[in-house]
Amino acid sequence: MSIKVSSCQFELQKVDNFSTFKDQVLRAFDDVPLSSDYVLLPELFTMSLLTTFKDYEQFTEKDNEQLGVFLEDYIQFFNELSQKRKQIIIAGSTIEPTDQGYYNTTYIFDGKGNIFKHRKTHIFPAESAWDIIEGDELEVFNIGPVKFGVAICYEMEIPEIAHIYSQKGADIIFCPSYTFTEYGFWRVRHCAHARSIENQLYVVHCPTIGEIPGPIHNGFGTTAIIGPADLPWTTNGVIAEAMSTSTAVVTVELSIEDLYENRKNGAATTYKDRVRRKEIYTIKAPIN
Repeated sequence: MSIKVSSCQFELQKVDNFSTFKDQVLRAFDDVPLSSDYVLLPELFTMSLLTTFKDYEQFTEKDNEQLGVFLEDYIQFFNELSQKRKQIIIAGSTIEPTDQGYYNTTYIFDGKGNIFKHRKTHIFPAESAWDIIEGDELEVFNIGPVKFGVAICYEMEIPEIAHIYSQKGADIIFCPSYTFTEYGFWRVRHCAHARSIENQLYVVHCPTIGEIPGPIHNGFGTTAIIGPADLPWTTNGVIAEAMSTSTAVVTVELSIEDLYENRKNGAATTYKDRVRRKEIYTIKAPIN
C-alpha cells in the first residue's frame, strides 16, 4: 500500500481579515494534488491573523492568545475545505481557548465532517510567556489509510513521544512547527531524522516561515518528508524537501510495505531493538 502526502510550509503575511487569510491558504492548496491522502500545515500559521487588529504592533507575547477569537472561523473553513477536497487535513495548530486556559492545538479534519485534535503536551520554554497550558494525551489517530501521531514542534525533541506513537502502531508522525531561529529549526529537523531512524517510521516536518514587522516572531525552515536513512530511501533520509523561502508544497508517495520490510530486514532494525532489551533500560535508584 502506498499513500500520498502533501506538506505546505506557510509564509507569514499581513492580512486585513479572515477572508484574506483564507485566500492565502487557498492559493497554497492550488499546489496540493486532489489525490493526496493527507495534507499538513504548520504550527501557529494562524499567527498572521493577529495583524487584523489595528493595534497589533503594540502586542506582547501574551496577546497571542487573541488568536482564539478566530477559532470558530478556522474550524468551519478547514472542515468545509476538507470535505470539498475529500482530503484529510492536519491543519497545523492554532490557539484553543478553554475554561482551563489556552492550548496550542492541532485540529484534524477527516474529509467527512469529523474533527479530531491533539493538544501540545510539551511547551517550548519561550511559550511559557504566552499563558499556554499543556495537553495530556498522546493519541494515535486511525484516520484514512494509515495510523499516525502528531508531534507539535518541541514535542519532536522529546524522544518518548515518538516511541509511544510507534508502539501504538503509528506509521507516520506529522510535525507542524514554528521556530523563531535557525537554531530552533535545525533542532527540530535533526530530531525528526532521529525519531524516524529510532522508530522506523516516516516524519513529515512542516514549518511556519517568514517575517512580519512588529512583535510577531519570525519563522524559519523548509518543509521536508523524512524516512529512515536506509534502503530503499535516500542516503540522508530526506525523501523530499521544499527549496523555496516562501509558501511551498511538497508531495510524495510513501510505501507502507517498504516501511514494514525495513523494520524486518533493514540495516538497522531499531523498531524492534528499542524494546528487545527493555529490561536493562530501567533506572535503578542508587544504594545510599
